[in-house]
Amino acid sequence: MTPRLFRALPDYHRDALTSAARDVVFPQDTRIFEEGGPAENFWIIHSGTVSLDLEVPGRGRITVENLGMGDLLGWSWLFPPYTWHFGAEAFSTVRAYEFDSGRVRSLCEEDPALGYGLARSVAEILARRLETSRTKLVDLYARHGGPGL
Repeated sequence: MTPRLFRALPDYHRDALTSAARDVVFPQDTRIFEEGGPAENFWIIHSGTVSLDLEVPGRGRITVENLGMGDLLGWSWLFPPYTWHFGAEAFSTVRAYEFDSGRVRSLCEEDPALGYGLARSVAEILARRLETSRTKLVDLYARHGGPGL
């Protein structure tokens, strides 16, 4: 299975990116990163589930989305100031490719076509996630009787 991040990239760009990756395992309940922390890596999930969460004052952490096989975990590494916008926790044992974001950014600077292709792939993933989140919010708002509904 080709991860979503790689689908639009030619083989030689996929090879360049995988040269910056290594296999990792996160045991269940491991905090992978914290909201506001430095975004130094990103991952493509092989197996398992990761919960993305957000700290809500007075409510604690709430799950924003669950990610699984083939999904990109982490996009904050691509945009300054390179800090996480969410937190992430392994909901089950997770196996993933871990990418060194500094090395990937260097590869993108050396090969602008790779940089453009990767940025476009990340943007498409983010757009899909934003639409999914929007649909969930509208659904939630409607169920709880928001104004005008």
